[in-house]
Amino acid sequence: MEIGYACLTVGVPGTKLRSCRAGNADAKRLRGIIASNLKALDRMLDYNIEQGIGLLRISSDIIPLGSHPANRLNWDELFAPELQQLGEKARQHGIRLSMHPGQYTVLNSLHEEVVGRAKNDLRYHARFLDALGTDARNKIVLHIGGAYGDKEASAERFGKHYESLEQTIKERLIIENDDRIFNIREVLDIGLEHGIPVVYDNLHNQVNPCNGKKDSDWIRAASATWTAKDGSQLIHYAQQDPGKRAGAHAERIDLEAFLDFAAELREAALETDIMLEVKDKNLSAVKCVNGLKGKNIRLLEEEWARYKYLVLEHSPAAYGKIRELLKDKNAYPVRRFYRLIDEALSQKISPGHAVNAAEHVWGYFKNTADEKTKEKAGKENRKIAKGGSARRLTGMLWKMARAEDAAYLLQSLYFKDVM
Repeated sequence: MEIGYACLTVGVPGTKLRSCRAGNADAKRLRGIIASNLKALDRMLDYNIEQGIGLLRISSDIIPLGSHPANRLNWDELFAPELQQLGEKARQHGIRLSMHPGQYTVLNSLHEEVVGRAKNDLRYHARFLDALGTDARNKIVLHIGGAYGDKEASAERFGKHYESLEQTIKERLIIENDDRIFNIREVLDIGLEHGIPVVYDNLHNQVNPCNGKKDSDWIRAASATWTAKDGSQLIHYAQQDPGKRAGAHAERIDLEAFLDFAAELREAALETDIMLEVKDKNLSAVKCVNGLKGKNIRLLEEEWARYKYLVLEHSPAAYGKIRELLKDKNAYPVRRFYRLIDEALSQKISPGHAVNAAEHVWGYFKNTADEKTKEKAGKENRKIAKGGSARRLTGMLWKMARAEDAAYLLQSLYFKDVM
């Protein structure tokens, strides 16, 4: 059972992706952005290897305007060595890759030009995964599309257009139940008819359900669509954001609920790969990996090094409780550890707490900073105390951490919004 996350990596320097508009997409700019994005992907892979994360969904924006006429570069030839190196790194470390075209890639549209664009977009995604040298276990996820007033005809149209795709796309394509139109039973019917592996999404099934079956029942049914060449069955897991519309992904995964879900799968003898769909991306992936596989408190201590100043900014009380919790070096209190972090991060930051956290971080520089910097930091702190934003001071502290190569601070999630 491998865990993964989608597209963006939070709080890790060097992983930010760049993009551009079609009107600005000259060859020089595109080459520069692609080179930068491939370096970012390399850093994402290194991070996943360090953290024991076995799945990564690559953003469709990795190649800017990948299926747009504005991008005429033979990027897979120009960057062949870099792409092959990335694919080889993923293979060597057992990291399974996937991609997920966006909402405008609609294969069952009534309009030929929309279907044509969808096919071009799928060609781009397959081309990228092919350029990495990955095999058919590395997938492209797609929804069925719209109902257009006749769901049965729309399903047939999807099947017709699927059958017309090139083999390199078909061997990678997998289909997923959605939260509004095609439920899991309908997607399974399409998958079984056309030999397409089906991805079960638990939150989509909560919002757009099909009878009263358990998650494990539907996952078992979907497993029949997966063959050996497709690799381990892949599912999507998400939790509902309680303050948003039905189907909106939670900010962070609640570990208790996830472990209950994983236990249901194991009791049913289902070993699947799980792609998390959650706002905080890799942070929840590490949490779930540690919850499933971790035993040594060292893992929680490493996590605490990343979280401590962020937690302090939200809740000094939680900060103190976690420090106490980690004193027992023979225990592994993973559930309580993450529960306290989640409780802290759900609290609104007060001016006093923001100042307190900033002063703790400033402690790393107070003996080396010049008088001008000290004066500036003091001025910003006074603004924060009066209810102003902490972003300017946080950005300033981040630049100082980078300038001094302060390794401990460079990994801190306190800086995740200014990296």
